[in-house]
Formats: sequence, structure tokens, C-alpha cells
Amino acid sequence: MVLAFFFVAGCTERAPGPGHADTGGTVVVSATGDPGSLFPPFVVSLEGKEITEQIYDYLADVGADLNTADEKGYRLGLADRWRWMGDSLELAFHINPLAKWHDGRDVTARDVQFTFALNKNPALGGRLGTELANIDSVTVTDSLTAVFWFHQRSPTQFLDAAAQMLILPAHQLEKIPVSALRESLPSPIGTGRFRMRNRDNGASVEIVADTSNFRGRARLNRVIWSVSPDYTAAVTKLFGGDADVFDGLHPEDLSKLAGHPNLRSIPLPGMDYAFLRFNLRDPANKSRPHPLFGDRDLRRAITMSLNRATLVRSLLDTFALVPVGPIVRAYAVTDPHGEQLPFDSVRASQLLDSLGWLRRGAEGTRAKNGKPLSFSIIIPTNSKNRVRTGPLLQEQLRRMGIQVQLELLERNTENDRESKGAFDAALGGWTMGSSPDGMKGAWTSQGIGNHGVNYGSYRNPRFDALVDSALKADPSVAREKFTKAIAVINDDAPAVWLYEPRKIIGVNRRIRTTKMRPDAWWFDLAEWYIPSTELLPRDRIPLSR
Repeated sequence: MVLAFFFVAGCTERAPGPGHADTGGTVVVSATGDPGSLFPPFVVSLEGKEITEQIYDYLADVGADLNTADEKGYRLGLADRWRWMGDSLELAFHINPLAKWHDGRDVTARDVQFTFALNKNPALGGRLGTELANIDSVTVTDSLTAVFWFHQRSPTQFLDAAAQMLILPAHQLEKIPVSALRESLPSPIGTGRFRMRNRDNGASVEIVADTSNFRGRARLNRVIWSVSPDYTAAVTKLFGGDADVFDGLHPEDLSKLAGHPNLRSIPLPGMDYAFLRFNLRDPANKSRPHPLFGDRDLRRAITMSLNRATLVRSLLDTFALVPVGPIVRAYAVTDPHGEQLPFDSVRASQLLDSLGWLRRGAEGTRAKNGKPLSFSIIIPTNSKNRVRTGPLLQEQLRRMGIQVQLELLERNTENDRESKGAFDAALGGWTMGSSPDGMKGAWTSQGIGNHGVNYGSYRNPRFDALVDSALKADPSVAREKFTKAIAVINDDAPAVWLYEPRKIIGVNRRIRTTKMRPDAWWFDLAEWYIPSTELLPRDRIPLSR
């Protein structure tokens, strides 16, 4: 009953409108990891995305209702209007003439053209290759008009052009060799309603209101991301009053929240899923299949050995579901009744036997040609859920005669191991964006190497083709196409999709928030405010200190 109460309270609370004096204050966000790169083409962490989307702008951004198909629902960014031309294969954006970079220079269409060319440059190795694949070029017709030229019509055309690239300043970056951008980056200069103030690597990032911003100054004076080494330290900052926002509360934290009347919880539909990723290539020689996980049938046997439903109940009770695949139920295109390979220990045991992985005695470890069936799983220590998941997986697989070693690693170290393919299996997590197109970079062959995030090197041309078809499909048939694509990857079992949690955000009650987008609670951070009567000492620090 306590848990249900807090969910209702978080959803129904309505704050009074801001008064004229309600500008200022500081919001401290407790983060479980350093944001890493704050250069938009290189951003891979959630914290990095939260920060860069305050400093830089899209041409237009997906609205709070997460409708990516209806351009009328998009929020204006650098563009103040747009129009379609050329049988819907040309899209012209007009830049707001009031828009300026944080250094005072005017924003021009040349900045848009430069940003596109930089993100498409293979020498940069940016993360948007798949998202921008349908855009052939960007041209400039005058100083404020940039025209996107598309390869073919697609339901995601407007999303791809308007809300995939954060626009970068050509005058700051165009004289820097592309190869040098991976080694040393200049300080961020954006157009967002916050500007960069200070960064202490591994400890904090501070942004402050851009007081002369063309869309109006942010209501808050500053936002600070305070980095903690692990989950316990991060959530302690919220409960101890050293932080105002923590976006990763667990169900067991909600009962503790009852003892803190200054805090409230805000639940959002889940946009995350966690998974056990198999490396399909040999870590010692990537030209060869992994000695274990190159075998599709072995991956399937391990998948069927795991009782995901029991694992979800143990970890998150009713606050999570078993995923249907590498996608979340928040999307209209997701079939919520889709299924992975079933938990079936009898069938799994028979399959392992048929593969020659035999066990001696009920408790023995399976072996083949004298070699035990054994592998390691790397786990990032910043994720409490994944740290807790490791031993549960280890025990379930032990009962099947499979020996598992757990390697707990600091997040950056774990990510480095994954990106280099130096692992057997990894407990990963993925946060989906406003569109399921993130599936492309994470699991299709386009995400292998070249700074992609398909770290397990899963490759199936049929899956690639089905995902492409689903992303291009009319909404009326997109669900059917996504369901077919997910069935293919589930049958191949390059990973075991473990849990899809709801997002539970803890927020100090003095902070008045706006409607949060399910995939980006920080979407409207510049409109958050603190009533002047509820300011804390840290809220009164002058903006110009």
C-alpha cells in the first residue's frame, strides 16, 4: 500500500504557477557515473545526454507526448519554421534570426550544414551514422535557410532532420582537423538556455542560465550534476539533502521516502531495458567466433536456462517486466505480448547434452572434451540492479551445470572492456530514445566497430533488413514489422533480455517540475523553478559568482 500511495502522489501533484520573483536557485542532480564526453557526436552516457541537451539545441525537438510522427507537436529549437518541398524529399528549416551562440556570434544555416557534414564524416566516428543514413546532404539557400535532401521518403524523415543532431558552432570547430576532435575538444559553446560553467572530471558538472538566450533565460540559475561512485552513495545524497533529483530510485527506496516529507516520487513509463550480452567474437582474435558464444545453439540453451520472471520479481517486484526483446513497451510499435525463448530447463539440458556439454552428477559442472562450460560476466558497479542481478544469474546457471565468474568493474573500465570486445559476456543496459531507431545502432551490423555500440558483434542480414523495413513503415503496419524483426533476434539469442523497469524519479518538493517526457525527464529543465519562499542557502548563490 505504501508503494501504491507514492506512485499516485507523484503523478497527481500539481504545483501552483510561478510568480514573477520565482527565478533563480540551484538544482543538484545526483548521478551514478561521470558523463564522459560532452561533445554531442561522442555522447554515449545518459548523464552526457542530459547535460548536452541543455547546452546545445536541436532544430526542433520531440514534444512531451513522445509523438515523433506529428511534426506539429514538436517544440521549436533553433528553427522557427520549416516547409516541405520536392515531393517530400526536401525539407527546409528557417533559423530563428534571434538565435546566438553563447559567445555572441549569430547562428546561421552554415552551422547546420557543418554539423551534418561533421556527423557524417567517417573520420569522426560519431554515433549518429545510422540515424542520418537517409539524409543525402544539407545545402544552404541563404544565411538562415538550411535544406535537407533525403534519399527516400520515410516516416522518420522529420525526426531524423530536426531532432537527431544537436547543432554545433562551425566558427569554433571547422578549422580543427576532424582527427584532432577525438583527442582534444574545445570548451562547449552552444545555443541552449544553459551554458557550461565548470567541470571537475569524475566529480561534477555545472551549467548556468544563459541570461540573454533568444528563447528566454532558464528559470533556474544553475544545475549541477554531482557524480557518485555507486548507487548507494548517489541515493544517499538525495535522502541526505545534498541533491535534489535522483532518477534511479528502486522500489525498496519508496518506503524510505515516506520518512522524508520534503521528497516526492515521479514514476514514468520505462524506457530502459537490461540484458546479458554474449560476445560472438573471440576476445583474443576477433577474426574468429567466440569459442562458446559463436555457437547459436549454446546461446539458446543458456537463454532457456534462465528464469527471467523469477529474476524480475526478486529484483524489482512489480516495478518491472520481462522485455519482449531489445525494445520497450512505451512505443506504440511494440507488441506487449511478444515473447523471448521460453524458460525451459528440461529442453535447455537436452540441448546442452546434444552439443556435447555433459555433466557428471546432479551438481557437477558440464564439460566437453575435458573443458568445463565456464565463462565470465563483466558488471558495472554503478548499477545496483545489475550488481544484484549477477549472483542470481550465476546461481541459476550453476544449477544447470554452467560455471560463471562475476567481474565487478568501475563503469568506465567496464565500458572500455565492452567497446574493445574484451569480454565473454556483459550485463548491459540500454536507454531508448524518442524513437525505436536506437535498435539499429545497438543490435544491427551497422553498429559493429567504428565506434558503434553493438559490442557483441551480432550480425544477421535478415534482422538488419527487417529493422530497416520497420523503421520506414507506415505506422499502421510498423508493429507487425517490428514484431517480425524481434522474433529473428530472439531466436538468434545474442543476448538475454532480462528486465524492463519503470523509471522512478526522486525530487525535492521545493522544485516545481513540468510535464516530463518518458525518455527524457530533463526535456523541459529550463522551465523548472523554485518558489522564492522555499529557497535554500545554495539557491541564493549569485549567478555571477
